[in-house]
Amino acid sequence: MRYETLEVRADGPVGWLVFDRPDAGNAIDARMFVELESAWAELDADPEVQVIVNTGNGRSFQTGLDVNQLATDREALRASSRQTRDFTLRMTAWHCGVTKPVVAAVNGTCAGGGLHFVADADIVIAADRATFMDPHVSVGQVSAFETIGLLKKAPMESVSRMALMGAHERLSADRARQLGIVSEVVAADGLRDRARELAARVAEGDPARMRSLKQMMWTALEAP
Repeated sequence: MRYETLEVRADGPVGWLVFDRPDAGNAIDARMFVELESAWAELDADPEVQVIVNTGNGRSFQTGLDVNQLATDREALRASSRQTRDFTLRMTAWHCGVTKPVVAAVNGTCAGGGLHFVADADIVIAADRATFMDPHVSVGQVSAFETIGLLKKAPMESVSRMALMGAHERLSADRARQLGIVSEVVAADGLRDRARELAARVAEGDPARMRSLKQMMWTALEAP
């Protein structure tokens, strides 16, 4: 598939899924909605790829839905609303049933729906300039899936505070590490190298065992 909003490539055992709408904060427009599902499927099916790194081009990691497009494109708004209502989102690795380990490398601003990709990754690292926020309530919306997903990683007090404060609460990379949202903070210019290093180290393991381990851990989180 030819991608317009993503960079998708394989570098040995490491696959890369890179958000590529830097002028729009890498926000998800109607095209990216379609491309994300295809990109995850492509990398998960590639026999050479053992681990997938998810990051963004430019100053932002991922800022959620493209509200500018939704304000003018009724069909895009309907499609987004329908997927949320019917629990059929297909944006993240978890949404798409990806069996391979995923490393999220948060290179900058992560806001709103961008938190999906942090909540649903297996390992999360961040650049020292990265920030995290959930502005839904500040624009008349409700945060749901992102907030619930983050409860797998961070204390409820911190997650609920971010969700209830909206645009007034912005977490630094260091604070996100303290809360367990990310496991490591590195200099921005070394983020991709570190992500590649981590992914390559994980890829040294037996692929079948990695898949089984991931499945067991995520199944445990979803079980009663």
